[in-house]
Amino acid sequence: MKDLSGLMKQAKEMQENMAAAQEKLAELEVVGEAAGGMVTVTLNGKGEAKHLKIEPTFLVPSEAEVLEDLIVAALNDARRKVDVLAREQMAAAAGPLGSMMPPGMKLPF
Repeated sequence: MKDLSGLMKQAKEMQENMAAAQEKLAELEVVGEAAGGMVTVTLNGKGEAKHLKIEPTFLVPSEAEVLEDLIVAALNDARRKVDVLAREQMAAAAGPLGSMMPPGMKLPF
C-alpha cells in the first residue's frame, strides 16, 4: 500500500504541475509572421489573437486577397508555435509520470 500512496501523491503533484503549466502558458505570447515579417500576428498561449500588424505597403485595395492569405498564414504560423510551447510545458509538468501512463490513457497534450 505504501507504493500506492506514493503513486497517488505523484499523480496529485502532476495534476498541480499541469494546472500551473496551463496558467503559465496562457500568459505567453507568440508572434507569427508572413511575407518576411510584413504581416505579423500575436497570439496568447490559448491561441487567441491579441495583435495584428500589417505593413502599410500592403494596404492597397487591389491587394486585398493577397493580404487575407498572408493574415491566415501568419495566424497559422503563430498557432503552430503555440502548440509546440504547449507540448513542451505540459511534458515538463507531467514529469516522470507522463511516460508511465497505461496504453489508451493519454495526457492532454
